[in-house]
Amino acid sequence: MRVADFDFDLPGDLIAQFPPAERGGSRLLHVAHGNLHDRQFRDLPTLLRPNDLLVLNDTRVIKARLFGMKETGGRVELLVERVLGEFEVLAFIRASHAPRPGSLIHLDANIELRVLERQDDLTRLAFPLPVLEVLDRLGRLPLPPYIERTPGADDETRYQTVYANEPGAVAAPTAGLHFDTAMLDQLRAQGIRTVRVTLHVGAGTFQPVRVDRIVEHTMHSEPYSIPQSTLDAILAAREKNGRVVAVGTTSLRALEAAAQAEVMRAGSGETRIFITPGFRFKVVDALLTNFHLPRSTLLMLVSAFAGVDNIRRAYAHAIAERYRFFSYGDAMFLENHSRGRPHEI
Repeated sequence: MRVADFDFDLPGDLIAQFPPAERGGSRLLHVAHGNLHDRQFRDLPTLLRPNDLLVLNDTRVIKARLFGMKETGGRVELLVERVLGEFEVLAFIRASHAPRPGSLIHLDANIELRVLERQDDLTRLAFPLPVLEVLDRLGRLPLPPYIERTPGADDETRYQTVYANEPGAVAAPTAGLHFDTAMLDQLRAQGIRTVRVTLHVGAGTFQPVRVDRIVEHTMHSEPYSIPQSTLDAILAAREKNGRVVAVGTTSLRALEAAAQAEVMRAGSGETRIFITPGFRFKVVDALLTNFHLPRSTLLMLVSAFAGVDNIRRAYAHAIAERYRFFSYGDAMFLENHSRGRPHEI
């Protein structure tokens, strides 16, 4: 298939620039085997049943955008893509001329970063203080490029899930932004268990696909971890005929990446998994997700999960009904179009 097969025209005024007034105040499009149902996010409990298992991504968005100056006086904008350790990162650098290895980048508060090496389009940098400490003091929230405004104080909380715990993402797992604690409590009372995985979303999630044929695209790498308790819960849900419901494409990618091994095991790893139509899902039965960018790998993923034609119809319907798109937009609840159970894990 070609990238152009996943294109669509989206009116600019449907791109949500702000979150809804309250978490959970979004609309929800239910896509089930070709049928479309307009709902509200508060209707989610009616789409779930006892013994279903909700898998949440507990990554926490870091203040990954920094501004500084080179030794020559030129301005530099940094976007941390990956925290490598307590004192090192990989970052995208925007400057008139890329700083040379060995040179310094001056931040506020007399903090200097040393340029270590280039790695393709990223640069490895050394911090004099713990990375997360510096980012918390000097960094700015990295809202997606299609949100055309400066981050405000409200974004500090609203561009973060209520269950965010593990710092490391440069973009939010946006399907989780709809949940408030009251909804999570309601689901647990309904007999629906929630468990966690961690996948730190990288800046590569916003990078355009620059090839014509999707088989030629190389995915960016992202770190993930799956606790043993989560794997145990998945197996227990299967025994009770419950469904594994991934909250967000990031949760799905972590689970399906781990399931590519001969035997799925708990633990940490790196994934470049590229899910396109024809992919055989082994773990996830249903997916809660937002609407995705045209020509994006995430649109290819949901097309693989719910069916290409079903997603085309769903997006056309959403545009006609003026759903709100992307990170702060509305949600979809997708059921696996293959109808059959995934492979045993």
